[in-house]
Amino acid sequence: ADYEVNGIRVPYHLIDIVEAGEKYNLFRYQKDFLRVYRDIRERGKMPILCGGSGLYIEAVTKGYSFAEVPENIELRKDLEQMSMEELVRKLESMKSLHNKTDIDTKKRVIRAIEIEIYQQDNPEMRILEGFPIVTRFIGMMISREERVRRIDQRLEERLRNGMIEEVKTLLDKGIAPDDLIYYGLEYKYVTLYLTGHLEYMEMVEKLKVAIHQFAKRQMTWFRGMERRGVKIEWVKP
Repeated sequence: ADYEVNGIRVPYHLIDIVEAGEKYNLFRYQKDFLRVYRDIRERGKMPILCGGSGLYIEAVTKGYSFAEVPENIELRKDLEQMSMEELVRKLESMKSLHNKTDIDTKKRVIRAIEIEIYQQDNPEMRILEGFPIVTRFIGMMISREERVRRIDQRLEERLRNGMIEEVKTLLDKGIAPDDLIYYGLEYKYVTLYLTGHLEYMEMVEKLKVAIHQFAKRQMTWFRGMERRGVKIEWVKP
């Protein structure tokens, strides 16, 4: 399907490409992006990468290299026996925790430990080599107050338009709550509400705060990109 803007059909890619509950990571995204990017360029078209976190945008446009780390079932069974606090301490002993999402849930901590151990044991591991792409970066510059207002308005609209029902349907289909919580933000907090861990208004307020914090971290990342030499053209809506 395509989007339609002012009567013009605009094709899109990499939306709804995995089933709910499935884990999707930066390594897989880079593979999918490069496949689609090459296809678009071979057809003589100009691709537009819209949205996504600063990390994902920078990874595919600057040609970062990533390794595919397989699941270690036995290691996971052992780590499952540890408490969240013990897992975090173990991860902290292996790396600096710059990315706080690594300790957002127990599954994320276990996966982060799994990756660190694999990298230590397999220094020759297969690397997915990206390539730098000549890119024109354009960012939307709005005030903090306007950003907060838009985030809150968008969230309230999504809550009215079936977001809770969507998550409930996924849970009813048998997807484990932890698998939805793993995704963070809307899926996380709506799942916590539906499973009785949060009251409705508590869920709404916590979710607003979490999205505001996420947006702030993204702006910090984009400023970091500029310090690393990336020119971003900031425009007002």
